[in-house]
Amino acid sequence: MKSSSVLERIKQGLIVSCQARKGQPFDTPELLVKMALAAYKGGAVGIRADTPEIITNIRKAVPLPIIGINKKRVPGRKVFITPDYEDAVAVAETGAEIIGVECTFQDDRKETLPEIVERLHEKFPCLLMADIATYEEAQFAEYIGFDLVAPTLVGYTDYTTETEDFDFKLLDRMVANLKIPVIAEGHLRTPVEAAKAIRHGAFAVVVGKAITMPSEITRWFVEALKGI
Repeated sequence: MKSSSVLERIKQGLIVSCQARKGQPFDTPELLVKMALAAYKGGAVGIRADTPEIITNIRKAVPLPIIGINKKRVPGRKVFITPDYEDAVAVAETGAEIIGVECTFQDDRKETLPEIVERLHEKFPCLLMADIATYEEAQFAEYIGFDLVAPTLVGYTDYTTETEDFDFKLLDRMVANLKIPVIAEGHLRTPVEAAKAIRHGAFAVVVGKAITMPSEITRWFVEALKGI
């Protein structure tokens, strides 16, 4: 699928992140595929999925573009979303149309990120999406050749831990100054917030926990009721 076709299919639409943390009830390939099927039937334009196995299974069942990632949490390392070239290759070989790669300044890769981006572009036709946490990281991502950028990691780096809500000011700044499409992702919890992100210029919206993680949704309600 040509990159222009992929972008046309996801433009101003909802991409559902079908992931589950280790130990959660939905942490099985079969159930994650069912999540993706439910998202497809609900009108999603794309799926975000983790690990080559899950991506492959979802591709067989759901006819939507996939943002594929390959999380690797290694003790002593901070970068964890598709951290190395080989991790990205494993995603590309599933046929995922977009590969999500961490692009933060807490980088601890052996191979430099610009080298990884260049090698991936030379070998595979898929788009590369940078998962970032700050505006400066978004600028860097565009500079080294990423095709899309998303503030996925706001709140998940040492220097953004105080942020718990979607950062619309960051979105506005990226939309105003970057030439590559900006995908709104991270801490979007309601349809109202998702629609607001599109109105603020987001190319598309990725929502995960608010759709596919019942334990987190339950926690939000429980916290809201405390103290009443």
